[in-house]
Amino acid sequence: MARPKEFDQDVALEAATGVFREHGYAATSAGMLTDAMNIGRQSLYDTFGDKWQLYCLAVQRYGDAESRAHLAALASGPKAFDGLRQMMARVVAEARKPCLGISSISEFGDSREDLSRLHEAAGRVLRNAVTARIREAQQQGDVPAALDAGHVAAFLLANVAGIRLAARGGADDAELEALGRLALQALR
Repeated sequence: MARPKEFDQDVALEAATGVFREHGYAATSAGMLTDAMNIGRQSLYDTFGDKWQLYCLAVQRYGDAESRAHLAALASGPKAFDGLRQMMARVVAEARKPCLGISSISEFGDSREDLSRLHEAAGRVLRNAVTARIREAQQQGDVPAALDAGHVAAFLLANVAGIRLAARGGADDAELEALGRLALQALR
């Protein structure tokens, strides 16, 4: 008879997500994962499958959490532009924390179909929400109506990635704040 699992799978997955955020896929060993997750190697494989399956679960978990946080920021403020400003402020404030979304894209690009599907699903939700807020900001006169809202959303999301990479590369707080501010000024 199999022993019941004696660990919280959610807590273990959160710990694995932290390891992958910090080290990426290739530099993360099974030992690093089991140590952080506080489980044995067999429990890791029995519960989460192999390292790749665990990585994909971590990327999905991280992407879902980041999307929720971005959507909450976008929904804040009396005007659409306030929501865009809040989203960029959140990115700047969190920029020093490793981003599993960006690191997984940097590590694998579009070479893994299963991972690409996860990126596309999370990206679509965020892109659609940012595009909708851009359109509202255009209707409110805060972003020029002549700009393509989808292109503006892509521009902002590219700046999100750039800010996070700049932070990972050692940019100081003043520079990160300037990058966020300049991205928004470009919309005016």
